[in-house]
Amino acid sequence: MNARIKWLDHMSFVGEAGSGHSVVMDGAPENGGRNLGPRPMEMVLLGLGGCTAFDVVTILQKSRAPVEDCVVEISAERADAIPAVFTKIHVHYIVKGAGLQDKHVKRAVDLTAEKYCSVSMMLKSSVELSYDYELEDTSR
Repeated sequence: MNARIKWLDHMSFVGEAGSGHSVVMDGAPENGGRNLGPRPMEMVLLGLGGCTAFDVVTILQKSRAPVEDCVVEISAERADAIPAVFTKIHVHYIVKGAGLQDKHVKRAVDLTAEKYCSVSMMLKSSVELSYDYELEDTSR
């Protein structure tokens, strides 16, 4: 796996993934950016959310649970000093499905948090990670 980051101008950069996909990152205007894309630290949260959502949906599908939707909301706190690393990250899942059972969602969340999500595994040694979920049975 590889990536290439190229400076465009001001504080804008384009990140090119080995898969051929690109994303523009930019700084806040007060830091010389033009607000054209997410900040690099936001990309870390997006990577975490994408990785763990992928796991939860895959685990539910493999267990033949009737998952219809999965949204991951992430909130994070950063240190006040430089480097302003993440100190706490909370991951909240909203999972929907007709007849979806709590035990299936709990298992999927536990497995992604404890075993499968590579991003979580990297972050948990330096960040306080917490997880919770809500389940919406759409058959009601």
